[in-house]
Amino acid sequence: MSELVSKSARPSHKTKTEASAARPGRRRKIFEFKKDIPASWSIGLGILVWLLFFGLWEMAVWLKWTNPILLPGPGKVLSALYTLFVENNFANDVLVSVWRVVLSFALACAVAIPLGILMGTFRVVEAFFNPFVSAWRYLPAPSFIPLLLMWFGAGDMQKLSLLFIGVVWFLITLIMDHVKAVPSDLIRTAMTLGGSRIQVLRTVVVPASLPNIMIAMRQMLAVSWTYLVIAEITAADAGIGAMMMRAKRFLHVDEIMAGILVIGVLGLLFDFLLRQLYQIAFPYLEEKT
Repeated sequence: MSELVSKSARPSHKTKTEASAARPGRRRKIFEFKKDIPASWSIGLGILVWLLFFGLWEMAVWLKWTNPILLPGPGKVLSALYTLFVENNFANDVLVSVWRVVLSFALACAVAIPLGILMGTFRVVEAFFNPFVSAWRYLPAPSFIPLLLMWFGAGDMQKLSLLFIGVVWFLITLIMDHVKAVPSDLIRTAMTLGGSRIQVLRTVVVPASLPNIMIAMRQMLAVSWTYLVIAEITAADAGIGAMMMRAKRFLHVDEIMAGILVIGVLGLLFDFLLRQLYQIAFPYLEEKT
């Protein structure tokens, strides 16, 4: 009995971290390693950085640190954006650009996903295709514009081909690397249980690598948007890039910057949609807070 009393009377040796964590009403630190923050913080900080950006931009124009012709203020850019949509039928250009990006990216995925999965699964397929794919990754896509113009003319096929070339080789490599990361124990276990190669590929390799494949698609969709203007500035009569080239002839910098702003907003919108699709398709991967 005395031993039990003495043990209960002994002070507990808790670390400072444990004591502070157990203390009710613990004050949250601003900078903590890999700790989630409230949703209100994420929204507020995201808005704050853009307010600072536009505020510094407006201040630079107001204090005449820059040439207002070459760098108009945010208000003038927004006014130009309103005029483009209301008076210049800019919505049609936006739809044309969205269609080009979506179609070319879908074609790139149709080639890259199956080929990347096979290259990441079977070494013989990788040995055959990888030297070819790796070589194309180091060739700048804009350098093909003269050839594409000669082969396909100035129509949509030339622009779709450029967007396809700029994405597909990198997407194949990313998917291959993600498939290679699938644990070998899963494959060996499925083979031991009597699964055929096709069954293991369909029921083990593809489901295990699919979340990372979607992440690779998100990354490369952003690259596709960066190639959009390059594809549309050459002999284009419609699209965001075509509008920006028309504005360049008359030194309408506000319209050029409005086009850049629209591309950024569209890129964020598509990235958000893919993130939502990822959360819907793989809810079990979401970390619990």
